Amino acid sequence: MNRPATTEPTGAQPSRADRIADAALVLLAERGMRGLTHRAVDETAGLPQGSTSNHARTRLALLEATLRRLAEREAQVLAIDELPSPAGGLPALVDGMALALHRYLSRHPQLLVCRYELALEATRRPELRTFFDEAGRQFRGPLTELLRAAGSPDPARHTLSLVAWTEGIMFCCVAGTFHASVPSLAELREGYGELLHGMLGGTGPRQNS
Repeated sequence: MNRPATTEPTGAQPSRADRIADAALVLLAERGMRGLTHRAVDETAGLPQGSTSNHARTRLALLEATLRRLAEREAQVLAIDELPSPAGGLPALVDGMALALHRYLSRHPQLLVCRYELALEATRRPELRTFFDEAGRQFRGPLTELLRAAGSPDPARHTLSLVAWTEGIMFCCVAGTFHASVPSLAELREGYGELLHGMLGGTGPRQNS
């Protein structure tokens, strides 16, 4: 596995809490849920034994801290709040979403592996499910408002369709049968163009890169 995909960018000075959570993300990507232990986090983070236990005494607390950090890291990668305003028209919105997804798939695939590990664990831990769902709402809310401003007649339903399409591409290209072939930026533009124009009207841009 490629560790830089789940570590802090060069030059940053993360807090001890962030170092612990980033190390937990590395372990999830490399070893899966069974490899995530307090001792292993200490070793991966280069911290004295007991540091992770002092920060997150229970396994649930460690998982919650890891999920919070994952949400922060995903927000940095996807930058939903930086998507173009609907006033720029659908081509700008399509470009923005395609760029964000391509950046995630091509540069940070291990974060997606971590998300899938945590999502499966959340199906067995109701307490973690609460945190997982809240993290998802932080992304869905702005997307719903963006679609509403773009003229969607049913923003909530269209948000579900847009998220489902995006999540499907993510899974297929990271853990599914298309894992060996990340779509090009042009292909992602085409896909988002077809989807958004089907929702919001128009013939849809056929943009070539």
